[in-house]
This record gives sequence, C-alpha cells and structure tokens, in this order.
Amino acid sequence: MLLPLFAGLGTGLALIVAIGVQNTYLLRLAVSAGLQVVTAAVVVCALSDAVLIVAGVLGVGAVVERFPVALVVVRFVGAAFLVTYGVLAARRALRPSGDALRLDDAAADDGVAVPAPDVAEVAPSRGLRAASRRSAESTGGRDGAVAVAPGAPALAARTTRTVPPGRVPTVRGAVATMLVFTWANPHVYLDTLVFLGSVANQQGAVERWPWTVGAVLASCVWFAAVGFGGRLLRPLFAKPLTWRVFDGLVAVVMLGFGIALVVGA
Repeated sequence: MLLPLFAGLGTGLALIVAIGVQNTYLLRLAVSAGLQVVTAAVVVCALSDAVLIVAGVLGVGAVVERFPVALVVVRFVGAAFLVTYGVLAARRALRPSGDALRLDDAAADDGVAVPAPDVAEVAPSRGLRAASRRSAESTGGRDGAVAVAPGAPALAARTTRTVPPGRVPTVRGAVATMLVFTWANPHVYLDTLVFLGSVANQQGAVERWPWTVGAVLASCVWFAAVGFGGRLLRPLFAKPLTWRVFDGLVAVVMLGFGIALVVGA
C-alpha cells in the first residue's frame, strides 16, 4: 500500500511544483496577508485539488472530454481574469506607491495591516504625544492618565505595519480570487480530472485509492509549504524595490498564462 501512495505523491508533486497562477498568488498572500487569510487560501487550493483528483478517479474526466465547449468557455473567462490581474500587477511594478511591509514580532497577526504614517504625518503626531505627556504630568504625574486630543491618531510603534502595494487582502477576497484562479483555469481540469484520474485508474482496483491519497497529499503538502513557508520571506519584502520586482514577475506570469489561454496553448 505504501508503494502506490508514494508513487501518487511523487506524481502529484511533479505536476504541481511549477510557477503557476495559484502558486504566484498564494506566495503574494503569504508575504502580505495575515495567518487567517493564508490559511483560508491554502485550504481552498488543497480542497479544490482533492475534489478534482477524486472526481477524475471516479471517471468525471471522461465526461469533461466529451464537452470541449465547456473548456473553451472556461478558458476565455480565465484568460480575461488573468490578463486583468496581470495588468494591475504591472501597474504596481511600474508605478510604485512607495509602500512596503514592516513587520513587528510583537504585532498581533490578525490579518489586518494598517498604513504607517508618512514623514509629514509623524511630526504633528509627535507634538500631540508631547502635549499628552505634559497633560498627564500636570494632572497626575507620569503614572497619571494620558489625555489624548480628540481626533489624534493612535500610533503604536510596536504594532503598526505598512501595507504592500494594492489593497490589503481579506479572507473573503482572497478566497474568491483563489477560487477563480483555480476553477477558471482549464489546465487544472486537464491535469487533475484527465491526467491524474487516468493514471490513478491504471493502478488497479486496490492500488488506485492509495495512489489517489498520495496525489491529494502532494497538493496539501505543496500548498502548505508555499503558504506557510512563504511567510519566512516577509522581512525581505520590507523593501519597496522587492515589491516592484515581485509584482513584475507576477505580471509576467499572469499575462503569459492569460495570453496562452487565449491562443489555445
């Protein structure tokens, strides 16, 4: 039983370990979003692959091959989404906002990042803090309550993080985008429903399900490695130049796959 399981694991990894739209977007979430957002995206990727692989083993791939028109529709819908996302990434790379991701070990990783104030905003806030400190000392000494001026920005030096270029990803937005990247890509159906499904059914009645478990496990391991392991790169993305380079690569990948879908590659 272990031999077909490892065979399925190896085949699944060989098929999924590549630069694709899923992996690229998941890596962006890993270095820019909170743990809750990344976890949701990893679950969507792994669960989608598991459903498609099992469906392929059950013979759904043969049904898909009989309706090529459906794949054509999916191809053009996916191409439009990929090209749009690629253009936005190219715009971020060519016209950077100057934002970067500043991380703090003491900051709570709740998936919500707030823009750090720029230099023009820091000077007034320092004056407000100084006024608040003088007010505290006059009313109750250094241990007295601090009076904060109405409307004054609450700046926590240990919890403020700047956001990466673009909008801060939310759980709902990340899940919706990942679902489109996964289910609007016709290559996903060909790889899972058709290819992996046919290979699994060649293993025999007994070995095909351990092989399928191995293929599903490959998807879980890979997406978890990209999502959670990619978070180790977050200090690198504290530099705006890193975001420009990364968004440039994202634009190349997305536009490349989108054009390939349009021309039917």
